[in-house]
Amino acid sequence: EIPKRDWSSDVCSSDLNGVVTSWNAGAERIKGYAADEIIGQHFSRFYTERDRSAGAQARALHRAVQEGRCESDSWRVRKDGTLFWANVVIDPIRDESGTLVGFAKITRDITERREAQIALQEAQSQRAHAQKMDALGQLTGGVAHDFNNLLMIVAGQLSKLRRSTGGNEAAKASLDA
Repeated sequence: EIPKRDWSSDVCSSDLNGVVTSWNAGAERIKGYAADEIIGQHFSRFYTERDRSAGAQARALHRAVQEGRCESDSWRVRKDGTLFWANVVIDPIRDESGTLVGFAKITRDITERREAQIALQEAQSQRAHAQKMDALGQLTGGVAHDFNNLLMIVAGQLSKLRRSTGGNEAAKASLDA
């Protein structure tokens, strides 16, 4: 059974460069940072080292501007260093004249949902394997049964040939060989 979870989101905003400018209670709950610890810091600190090195945060902002939104699922890092699987949506924020002024970011901790999906996929894979093995067992059982039927026919014909040789011992010996 999947435990009940508070699926609330964190919401924060950043300037054009990705520096955090606002932070809500959901963000603190999910990521572990108080507002005064994170406002003024770059949002890339929540990315894994690998994603930071690959420039994932810059690509996310660029994609949000180009496509009007960037949504992705990936690993994120909490203040204590633990990882969680996150669904992240980044939307550009524009002023009244349409000028880009920053970004709004919503992060949801979907770790348990991901783990449930992985468990379901593994169960489905195991079920498919069991079905294949069952089908293979039925096939081999059928082949063995058919082969046994053929052997019975051959044995019956061999017995009939033995009887038909009468007293010819040489013929009987060749059939027994």
